Amino acid sequence: MFIGHFAVGFAAKRFAPRASLAPLLAAALFPDLLWPWLLLLGWERVRIDPGNTVFTPLDFAYYPWSHSLLMCGVWASAFAWIYHRMAHYRPGAIAIWIGVMSHWVLDWVTHRPDMPLYPGGPRLGLGLWSSVTGTMVVEILVLAIGVGMYARTTRSVDRIGRYAFLLYVVLLLVLYVGDRSSAPPARVAEIVWPGIIAEATLLAWAWWFDRHRALRPSVRSDGQSR
Repeated sequence: MFIGHFAVGFAAKRFAPRASLAPLLAAALFPDLLWPWLLLLGWERVRIDPGNTVFTPLDFAYYPWSHSLLMCGVWASAFAWIYHRMAHYRPGAIAIWIGVMSHWVLDWVTHRPDMPLYPGGPRLGLGLWSSVTGTMVVEILVLAIGVGMYARTTRSVDRIGRYAFLLYVVLLLVLYVGDRSSAPPARVAEIVWPGIIAEATLLAWAWWFDRHRALRPSVRSDGQSR
C-alpha cells in the first residue's frame, strides 16, 4: 500500500489527539522509511520487474529487516518506547506501536506472497495487487476514512491549517495516480533517493499544517468524545 499507510496515521490522531500528526504518520510509514536506507547499504534487495504484479513493477526480493512481521514488532516497540520517553504520552505511544504494526498487515493484504514473517521465514500475501481497480478502490476508500477521522478530530485555526491540509490530501492522490500511470523506473536508484526526499517532505509538511489545527471541542485530550 501507499496512501493506505497515510490513512492509518491520519486516523491515529483520533485516538491520540495530543500527538503531532508527523510521528503518527512516520509510525505507519516506518518500514518504508527504513527500506531505502537498507537498500543503499545492500542489506535488502529489490528488482525492477515489470509484470511482477499488474499494479507495481517492483519485485521485493529480500527485505526481512524492514518488513518482516517480527522486525516490525521490534521497530514498533523501539519507536513507541522512544516516543513515550520523549513525550510522556501513553496514548501516543500505543498509537505509534499499532501504526508500525499496521504496515505489515496492510502490505500483507496488497502484496503477493513476499511479506516475511521473520528473517528467513515463510512469506505471505493476499495479492490485492493482482487487481488495479481493486487496489485503487480499497486504498482511496481507506484514505477517505482516515482523513475523515482526522478532520472530525481537528479543526483549522487559520488558512494554513485549512488549505495546506487540503492540498496535502490532493497531492497524495495525485502522487498515487501518477505513480500508477508512469513508466517503470530503469534503475533502483530512481526510486530510492526520490522516495527518501518525498517521505521527508511529506512528514515535515504534515507537522507544519497539524500545528495550525486544534482539537475540536467535542474531543478530549485523551481521544474520547464528550
